[in-house]
Amino acid sequence: MQLAIFDLDALLAGQTCDALWSRFLHSLGEADDAKVERCERMIQQYHAGTVVPEDYALAQAALLSARTRASLQPLREHFLALHIRPRISVAVRQLLQQHADEGDTLLLTSVSCREIAEPIAALLGVDTMLCTRLVWFEGRCTGLLHGHPNMRMHKLARVHHWLREHGQSEATLRRASFYSSSINDLALLSAVGRPRVIDPGPRLAATAMHKGWHRVLLHRSPLRERPLDETPA
Repeated sequence: MQLAIFDLDALLAGQTCDALWSRFLHSLGEADDAKVERCERMIQQYHAGTVVPEDYALAQAALLSARTRASLQPLREHFLALHIRPRISVAVRQLLQQHADEGDTLLLTSVSCREIAEPIAALLGVDTMLCTRLVWFEGRCTGLLHGHPNMRMHKLARVHHWLREHGQSEATLRRASFYSSSINDLALLSAVGRPRVIDPGPRLAATAMHKGWHRVLLHRSPLRERPLDETPA
Protein backbone atom coordinates (compact mmCIF):
# COMPACT_ATOMS: atom_id res chain seq x y z
CA MET A 1 0.00 0.00 0.00
CA GLN A 2 1.15 3.50 -0.85
CA LEU A 3 -0.53 5.97 1.50
CA ALA A 4 -1.30 9.67 1.08
CA ILE A 5 -2.55 11.34 4.27
CA PHE A 6 -4.19 14.77 4.39
CA ASP A 7 -5.06 16.93 7.38
CA LEU A 8 -8.56 18.24 6.73
CA ASP A 9 -7.90 21.87 7.69
CA ALA A 10 -4.96 22.07 5.29
CA LEU A 11 -7.42 21.64 2.42
CA LEU A 12 -9.82 24.44 3.44
CA ALA A 13 -8.09 27.55 2.13
CA GLY A 14 -6.52 28.73 5.37
CA GLN A 15 -9.50 28.11 7.66
CA THR A 16 -10.13 25.47 10.29
CA CYS A 17 -13.24 23.36 10.04
CA ASP A 18 -14.02 23.88 13.73
CA ALA A 19 -13.78 27.67 13.55
CA LEU A 20 -16.08 27.74 10.54
CA TRP A 21 -18.55 25.40 12.25
CA SER A 22 -18.77 27.28 15.56
CA ARG A 23 -19.22 30.64 13.82
CA PHE A 24 -21.82 29.12 11.50
CA LEU A 25 -23.87 27.83 14.44
CA HIS A 26 -23.57 31.18 16.20
CA SER A 27 -24.79 33.04 13.12
CA LEU A 28 -27.96 30.93 13.16
CA GLY A 29 -28.52 31.30 16.89
CA GLU A 30 -27.72 27.60 17.33
CA ALA A 31 -24.84 28.22 19.77
CA ASP A 32 -24.75 30.73 22.59
CA ASP A 33 -22.09 33.40 23.06
CA ALA A 34 -20.32 31.64 25.92
CA LYS A 35 -19.80 28.40 24.00
CA VAL A 36 -18.57 30.17 20.89
CA GLU A 37 -16.23 32.44 22.89
CA ARG A 38 -14.78 29.34 24.53
CA CYS A 39 -14.26 27.78 21.10
CA GLU A 40 -12.57 30.92 19.83
CA ARG A 41 -10.11 30.87 22.75
CA MET A 42 -9.32 27.22 22.08
CA ILE A 43 -8.85 27.87 18.36
CA GLN A 44 -6.38 30.69 19.07
CA GLN A 45 -4.42 28.38 21.36
CA TYR A 46 -4.64 25.62 18.75
CA HIS A 47 -3.01 27.82 16.12
CA ALA A 48 -0.30 28.77 18.62
CA GLY A 49 0.31 25.09 19.38
CA THR A 50 -0.35 25.63 23.10
CA VAL A 51 -3.85 24.20 23.57
CA VAL A 52 -4.57 21.13 25.71
CA PRO A 53 -6.09 18.64 23.21
CA GLU A 54 -8.90 17.54 25.54
CA ASP A 55 -9.85 21.15 26.31
CA TYR A 56 -10.03 21.94 22.61
CA ALA A 57 -12.10 18.88 21.71
CA LEU A 58 -14.51 19.31 24.64
CA ALA A 59 -15.17 22.94 23.67
CA GLN A 60 -16.15 21.79 20.20
CA ALA A 61 -18.14 18.83 21.53
CA ALA A 62 -20.21 21.18 23.69
CA LEU A 63 -21.66 22.66 20.49
CA LEU A 64 -23.28 19.28 19.72
CA SER A 65 -24.32 18.39 23.26
CA ALA A 66 -27.97 17.21 23.53
CA ARG A 67 -28.47 17.32 19.76
CA THR A 68 -30.00 14.40 17.88
CA ARG A 69 -28.63 13.11 14.60
CA ALA A 70 -31.86 14.10 12.89
CA SER A 71 -31.58 17.72 14.06
CA LEU A 72 -27.93 17.83 13.08
CA GLN A 73 -28.42 16.69 9.48
CA PRO A 74 -29.96 19.88 7.97
CA LEU A 75 -27.37 21.99 9.79
CA ARG A 76 -24.54 19.91 8.30
CA GLU A 77 -25.99 20.16 4.81
CA HIS A 78 -26.33 23.94 5.09
CA PHE A 79 -22.80 24.20 6.53
CA LEU A 80 -21.26 22.19 3.71
CA ALA A 81 -23.05 24.23 1.05
CA LEU A 82 -22.30 27.61 2.59
CA HIS A 83 -18.81 27.25 4.08
CA ILE A 84 -17.08 24.09 2.88
CA ARG A 85 -17.89 23.48 -0.77
CA PRO A 86 -16.77 27.00 -1.82
CA ARG A 87 -13.41 26.47 -0.04
CA ILE A 88 -12.51 23.28 -1.88
CA SER A 89 -10.41 24.69 -4.68
CA VAL A 90 -9.48 23.20 -8.02
CA ALA A 91 -5.93 22.84 -6.70
CA VAL A 92 -7.16 20.72 -3.79
CA ARG A 93 -9.12 18.42 -6.09
CA GLN A 94 -6.13 18.18 -8.42
CA LEU A 95 -3.87 17.16 -5.54
CA LEU A 96 -6.26 14.46 -4.36
CA GLN A 97 -6.77 13.22 -7.93
CA GLN A 98 -3.03 13.17 -8.56
CA HIS A 99 -2.50 10.77 -5.67
CA ALA A 100 -5.53 8.68 -6.64
CA ASP A 101 -4.23 8.39 -10.22
CA GLU A 102 -0.91 7.17 -8.83
CA GLY A 103 -2.76 4.39 -7.03
CA ASP A 104 -2.32 5.82 -3.53
CA THR A 105 -4.76 5.07 -0.74
CA LEU A 106 -6.17 8.41 0.44
CA LEU A 107 -6.60 8.97 4.17
CA LEU A 108 -8.09 12.13 5.70
CA THR A 109 -7.37 12.99 9.34
CA SER A 110 -8.73 15.75 11.57
CA VAL A 111 -9.13 16.87 15.17
CA SER A 112 -12.70 17.81 14.22
CA CYS A 113 -15.41 15.47 15.42
CA ARG A 114 -16.69 12.66 13.26
CA GLU A 115 -20.14 14.20 12.87
CA ILE A 116 -18.70 17.26 11.09
CA ALA A 117 -15.62 15.81 9.40
CA GLU A 118 -17.02 12.71 7.72
CA PRO A 119 -19.46 14.56 5.42
CA ILE A 120 -16.55 16.72 4.26
CA ALA A 121 -14.51 13.60 3.50
CA ALA A 122 -17.41 12.34 1.38
CA LEU A 123 -17.55 15.69 -0.42
CA LEU A 124 -13.84 15.34 -1.20
CA GLY A 125 -14.31 11.78 -2.43
CA VAL A 126 -12.08 10.31 0.31
CA ASP A 127 -13.41 7.06 1.76
CA THR A 128 -11.32 6.87 4.95
CA MET A 129 -11.55 9.49 7.69
CA LEU A 130 -9.86 9.45 11.11
CA CYS A 131 -11.26 12.04 13.50
CA THR A 132 -12.28 12.78 17.07
CA ARG A 133 -15.18 10.65 18.24
CA LEU A 134 -17.97 11.67 20.61
CA VAL A 135 -20.19 9.64 22.93
CA TRP A 136 -23.86 9.32 21.98
CA PHE A 137 -26.53 7.98 24.36
CA GLU A 138 -30.15 7.22 23.54
CA GLY A 139 -29.87 9.09 20.27
CA ARG A 140 -28.33 12.28 21.66
CA CYS A 141 -24.80 13.59 21.77
CA THR A 142 -23.49 13.72 25.34
CA GLY A 143 -20.74 16.25 24.64
CA LEU A 144 -18.18 13.74 25.97
CA LEU A 145 -15.19 12.32 24.13
CA HIS A 146 -14.88 8.69 23.07
CA GLY A 147 -11.19 8.16 23.75
CA HIS A 148 -8.55 10.78 23.04
CA PRO A 149 -8.95 13.67 20.59
CA ASN A 150 -7.43 12.95 17.20
CA MET A 151 -4.58 15.42 17.76
CA ARG A 152 -0.77 15.46 18.13
CA MET A 153 0.57 12.08 19.33
CA HIS A 154 -2.95 10.66 19.39
CA LYS A 155 -3.31 11.45 15.68
CA LEU A 156 -0.15 9.47 14.99
CA ALA A 157 -1.39 6.64 17.23
CA ARG A 158 -4.69 6.50 15.30
CA VAL A 159 -2.81 6.15 12.02
CA HIS A 160 -0.70 3.34 13.52
CA HIS A 161 -3.90 1.61 14.68
CA TRP A 162 -5.49 2.00 11.25
CA LEU A 163 -2.41 0.51 9.60
CA ARG A 164 -2.50 -2.53 11.90
CA GLU A 165 -6.20 -3.02 11.19
CA HIS A 166 -5.37 -3.14 7.48
CA GLY A 167 -2.42 -5.48 7.83
CA GLN A 168 0.18 -2.81 7.15
CA SER A 169 3.54 -2.36 8.83
CA GLU A 170 5.58 0.64 9.92
CA ALA A 171 7.20 0.55 6.48
CA THR A 172 3.95 1.81 4.94
CA LEU A 173 4.09 4.93 7.11
CA ARG A 174 7.76 5.49 6.23
CA ARG A 175 6.78 5.56 2.55
CA ALA A 176 3.68 7.72 3.08
CA SER A 177 3.03 11.36 2.26
CA PHE A 178 1.35 13.64 4.80
CA TYR A 179 0.04 17.10 3.96
CA SER A 180 -0.60 19.51 6.85
CA SER A 181 -0.64 23.21 7.67
CA SER A 182 -0.70 22.82 11.47
CA ILE A 183 2.08 23.06 14.03
CA ASN A 184 0.07 20.49 16.00
CA ASP A 185 0.89 17.82 13.40
CA LEU A 186 4.64 17.65 14.02
CA ALA A 187 4.45 14.07 15.33
CA LEU A 188 2.83 12.68 12.20
CA LEU A 189 4.88 14.90 9.88
CA SER A 190 8.02 13.51 11.53
CA ALA A 191 6.85 9.91 11.16
CA VAL A 192 6.14 9.82 7.41
CA GLY A 193 8.68 9.50 4.66
CA ARG A 194 7.34 12.41 2.62
CA PRO A 195 6.18 15.28 4.85
CA ARG A 196 4.54 18.16 3.00
CA VAL A 197 3.57 21.43 4.68
CA ILE A 198 0.82 23.45 3.05
CA ASP A 199 1.12 27.26 3.14
CA PRO A 200 2.86 27.10 6.52
CA GLY A 201 2.81 29.81 9.16
CA PRO A 202 6.13 31.14 10.50
CA ARG A 203 6.65 28.52 13.21
CA LEU A 204 5.86 25.52 11.02
CA ALA A 205 7.85 27.02 8.14
CA ALA A 206 10.91 27.39 10.39
CA THR A 207 10.60 23.81 11.61
CA ALA A 208 10.14 22.51 8.08
CA MET A 209 13.14 24.47 6.80
CA HIS A 210 15.30 23.04 9.59
CA LYS A 211 14.17 19.49 8.81
CA GLY A 212 14.31 19.84 5.04
CA TRP A 213 10.62 19.21 4.52
CA HIS A 214 8.87 20.42 1.37
CA ARG A 215 6.05 22.91 1.17
CA VAL A 216 3.07 23.05 -1.13
CA LEU A 217 1.68 26.49 -1.93
CA LEU A 218 -1.79 25.09 -2.39
CA HIS A 219 -3.91 28.16 -1.75
CA ARG A 220 -1.53 30.97 -2.75
CA SER A 221 -0.37 29.95 -6.21
CA PRO A 222 -0.70 27.14 -8.76
CA LEU A 223 0.09 23.75 -7.26
CA ARG A 224 3.80 23.10 -6.94
CA GLU A 225 6.28 21.82 -4.40
CA ARG A 226 9.59 23.34 -3.37
CA PRO A 227 12.12 22.93 -0.58
CA LEU A 228 11.63 25.39 2.28
CA ASP A 229 14.93 27.12 1.57
CA GLU A 230 13.77 28.23 -1.88
CA THR A 231 12.23 31.67 -2.28
CA PRO A 232 8.74 31.63 -3.84
CA ALA A 233 8.55 33.01 -7.34
